[in-house]
Order: sequence, then C-alpha cells, then structure tokens
Amino acid sequence: MLIARLAWRDLMRDRFFLFCNVAIMVGILVPLLVLLGVKNGVYSALIGEMMADPATLQIDTQGNAALVDGDLAPLREWPEIAFMTPKVRSQFDFMNVRAKGGRRMRPALVVPSGAGDPTLPEGAEISGNAVAVSAQLAAQLELQTGSALQLISQAEGRPRQLVLSATVAAVLPEGAVSGRAVLAPFHMLDLIEAFYDSYSLPEHGITGTRDLTERVPSYEGVRVYARTLADVAGLQARIERQLSIGTTARTREIESLLGLGRKLNLALGLTAALAALGLGAALVLGFWSDVSRKRVVLAGIALLGVPGHVLALFPVVQALITSVAGLAVSFLLYLGAGRIAAAMFGQGLPGGAALTVIPPGQGVAICAGVLVLVLGAAAVAAWSAQRLDPASVLREGA
Repeated sequence: MLIARLAWRDLMRDRFFLFCNVAIMVGILVPLLVLLGVKNGVYSALIGEMMADPATLQIDTQGNAALVDGDLAPLREWPEIAFMTPKVRSQFDFMNVRAKGGRRMRPALVVPSGAGDPTLPEGAEISGNAVAVSAQLAAQLELQTGSALQLISQAEGRPRQLVLSATVAAVLPEGAVSGRAVLAPFHMLDLIEAFYDSYSLPEHGITGTRDLTERVPSYEGVRVYARTLADVAGLQARIERQLSIGTTARTREIESLLGLGRKLNLALGLTAALAALGLGAALVLGFWSDVSRKRVVLAGIALLGVPGHVLALFPVVQALITSVAGLAVSFLLYLGAGRIAAAMFGQGLPGGAALTVIPPGQGVAICAGVLVLVLGAAAVAAWSAQRLDPASVLREGA
C-alpha cells in the first residue's frame, strides 16, 4: 500500500520523532511492567505456598452433633465442595496401630477419607481395606506403601477387641497430617463406632448387646474441602446455616491474603489509569504536532490523487510502528530489570518462585491495550490530516 510505504520512509527519515515517542512509551511502560510482574510473582508465591497445604481448604465441624444422611444429602450437590465425608463421634476415632506381625504398637487418630481427598498424594486410592498413614506413624512403625497393618480397638474390659486388617496405600508427606494418623474409608470408622456402641459384629467374632441390623447411622459432623480459596468463607457460613453447627477453617488467613490481592490490583489499576492518561496526552500532542509540521508534505501527497480518508492513514501507520517498537523495547527492558530484581530480592520467596511474572495472556492484553491507546491518540492526528486543504496549505507555504 502506497501510503504505508510513504509513512515508513518518512518515519525512517525523521527518526528523532520515532525515538522521542518510543522513549515516552518506555519511560511509562517499563516501571508499570515491573510493578505488575512483582505483584504477580509475590502474590502467586504466597497463594502457591498456601495451596501447598491441603488443610487450607479444609472446613471441619465442631461439637457433638447428631446428623443423619438426610442432613448431609443437600451438601453433596453443592458445587463449592470438592470433597466431603461424614465424621464419627470423636471419642471413637482413636485406635491402636501396629504393623502386621510387629511388636510395637502406637495409638493413632483415624480420620475419615476416600476418593478425592486433597490430603492424599496424587494417584493414591483409599477404598476397601486400603488406608494412608501419616509420616510420623510410618516412621515409628517402619511402614511403607504396601505394608500390612492392624487397627486394634482400645476398649478395656471387653472379652474381645476389634481387630481390622488394612494395607498401606500411601504414606503421607511430612506436614500433610500432624502426629500419628491413619486416613481410612468411612466404613472402617463406622464399624469401629458400632463396636464401641456394643453392636454385634459376627464377621469379626464379636458378640454385643445390640443387633447391628437395628443400627441407624448417625454422624457427629463432616469433614469438607472447598474447591478454591475464594469458596472457603462462603462455604463455611453456608454449612453453619445448613447444619446449625459451628465450624473451624483458616478463613481469616485466607481472606487476609485475598484482600491483599484485591488492594494490590486496585492500586496498580489506578496507577495504570493515570499512566495511560499521561501517555495518551503525550502521544496525542506528539502525533498532532507532527502532522502540523508535515502539512506541506501531506498536501503534496494529496495533490497526487490520494483521497482524504487514505491520507488519514499516514499518522496511523506511523503510530502503529511506534507502538510496536515501544512495546518491544519495553518488554526487553522489563526482562532485564526483572532479572536484576530477582538477583537482589528474589531469594526469600517460598518454593524458589520467580519474583516477576507476567503470564502470556496478560502480556497479550497489555499489548492490545497499548495498541488501542496509541491508535486512539493517532486518530486525532488522522482527523487533522483528513481535513487538510492541499491548495490552501501550498498557497500558505508559498
């Protein structure tokens, strides 16, 4: 296209104008990019550190409630819940644990679990007689994946104790669960509770005072995991309303971090808006003054038969070239500044996370926003070019 070639050649001949506009863009964009990158990097590192602990998303009920299946059924349909399991009464969730054939025995908390439990390592399946054990219990009893163990009740004075055989499906990493714990399918805990309630368990050779067929399942509470950090506060309140029971969760810590993110976004947004106003004003004046300075040249091009709407593309093409050059230089300088900042301040981030991060999608959005801003500034110059009267301009020049 003729007008594009003319605009390019004119811009290359008058490179000082290009240099000035690129310098203006770089001076405004690079600090904003660095601020955005640092905000993303630090905030993502904090979120990642919080999400690395599955307990962050956990909501536990408190107290000794008496819930039935009908109370819990509505919760299973809630989209905010990633995993949920009932809990038995707390006085019945401790068992003695030993490796099969071993002589050492340790008391351990038995926690209801199952498929989808975020506490479990990826790929671990808890079903049937498969269980997961905490790192501390595994170390004390020398357990590993595939080991056979026994859960033995603690009912003193009973003629026969309940003994449940299980297989270690996974050893939990350090910090996943504190102390000695066994994560087991809920049916195991339900069986333990039935034993302590003196029900007969013929399959285990235990005769009690009550018939198991008459037992109505009752739950002390629920153990729930939210899908996202943003769901925790609302889900906790909703569970309390639905079940009329108190809960515990790390809501205050989560809300504090999410609130920090919102405040940082607001501050950065206001800064970016002010910077955009300044950049837009500078570019409008720059492009408009350049068209005014080249009125004679543009009038000559118009006398060659170039219509006004095509002539208006002259400053637009130059603005497009300027914006691409400004963005390229800005991102290159941002990468350099990011490496310097990481070398000076990035060592303290959790998990070795990067100090400055701008995701590809965000980078594309920034480029699109800058292009719109620059082309909008060029529109004023384009309007001025389109209104040129070649005869009047050349007469004034003569």
